[in-house]
Formats: sequence, structure tokens, C-alpha cells
Amino acid sequence: MKLSLERGMAAARFCFAALLAASLSLAAPGGVAIAQAQDIAASDGENDPLEPMNRYFFELNKFFDTILLKPVATWYDGVVPEPGRDSVRNFLDNLRSPVILANDLLQGEWDRAGTTASRFGINTTVGLLGLFDPAAGWGLPQHSEDFGQTLAVYGTPEGPYLFVPVLGPAPPRDLTGFVVDQFFDPLTYIYWDRSSTVPLIRFAVNGIDQRARSLDTLDQIERTSVDHYATVRNLYRQIRNNEIANGQRDFDDLPDIDNLNFDTNEPNTPGMRY
Repeated sequence: MKLSLERGMAAARFCFAALLAASLSLAAPGGVAIAQAQDIAASDGENDPLEPMNRYFFELNKFFDTILLKPVATWYDGVVPEPGRDSVRNFLDNLRSPVILANDLLQGEWDRAGTTASRFGINTTVGLLGLFDPAAGWGLPQHSEDFGQTLAVYGTPEGPYLFVPVLGPAPPRDLTGFVVDQFFDPLTYIYWDRSSTVPLIRFAVNGIDQRARSLDTLDQIERTSVDHYATVRNLYRQIRNNEIANGQRDFDDLPDIDNLNFDTNEPNTPGMRY
């Protein structure tokens, strides 16, 4: 349903499609129920003042997905065995550890920062440069952080919803976070041939892998959505809110127990007898 994005000029047309995996496959790793998102998608129209433009770019990304990304991801899923795909995902996740660690520290999440640093050390060495994930089996589960989440932790509002070509959903807060995260990423400072070579290769592989992992989920979302754009917008917001809260529910948002009626044959009353 979690989102790692890079830029590049030489393969812009390929990347245009590739990042759709990040903008649409948000639904797959985030653990958000599809039906739940669809139920409230129609009412989730607030804070989208540029909706006509956003819908245009959304359809543009879908077009590139149809003609390029989805066929490549389908081939990748069919040709590369599951252990190989898992190693690719582990390697990509491990590469992102410095960005996660920086944001853990900025948020004052010392325990999570320790987990990130330990995971990076273990998986880079014992896990053969991150191809395997022994840290997870040792009680160090992976989590994701980015500067957009860091801004949210310090009270920065999301801003109006934006769907940016290539980047997908990118409200101002998350778009700013994406830019800042590039400075935290050591790969930004590695130069092969051109400055964009390494980020571009990682971007393309990440997009294909994420799309391959969400083939069935994305098809189901599109097939069952009354409004595909609104459903993806809602899923994005739900997943981002869940990431910002580190998966913890705000119990202040739950209904007051005194207002709940467990007896369907009786009207709500101030008191309840058991």
C-alpha cells in the first residue's frame, strides 16, 4: 500500500510510467481495506482545488502504466522467481536505510532509529549487502520514514492534494519531503557517467518491483472503484496518516462508549443495564 522515488532525464519516458507503481500501488503495502476506501471515496473531495488538472495527470500516468509499466512488471513477475524478487526488494529497502535513519532521528524516535541502524548493519553484512533480511528474523522489523512524515510530526499541514506527473500523489508537504530526502540519500552523491545514473537505475527497478507486487491488487481497485481517482486519493491519505502515526490508532477519534447501543431492539438510553 508503503512510497522511494528518483528522477532522471535520459529515461524520462520510462520513468513516467515506472513511478505509477509508487502512486497507485500505495494501496497494496499499506494494509488499507479496499472496500473501506471505496465507501468513503465519494465524500473525500475536500482540499483538492486542482482536481481537474490532477485527474488529467492521473489518467496520463495510467496510460503509461497500461502501455509500458504493467507489461514489464508482468514479465518480471513471471520470469524472476520469488526468492529473486524478494532479494531485489530487500536490497532496495536496505539502500533506503540512511534516509529512514535521518528521519527517525529528526523525529526523536530513538528506539526506531536504533532499529534502523541495527537493521542496516546486520543486513549489509550478514545479509550480503542487503540481499537478505536476517534482521527481521532477529526481532528488528522494517519500517519506513521520510521527511514528509517528519514535517507532519511537527505539525505541518498536508496542503492541497496534488497529483504530479511521474511522482503521483504529492501534496506540498510530501513533495517538499521528497526533495529534502534526496540530500539524506548517499546515492545522490554517487556519480557514474552522469549524476542521474544510479538514482535512475534504482528508480526503474523499484518501480517495476512494486508494480509486480501489486498487479492483482491494483486491478481489483480499478475494477471495483466507482471513481478510481477518488479511491486512490483516499487510499493515499489513509496510508500517509497511518505512516505518520507509526501505525498507532488515535483513540480520541473513537466513538464515546456511552453513545453506543449494543441492543438493537432498544433505543439509545443514557444508562445501560447488563
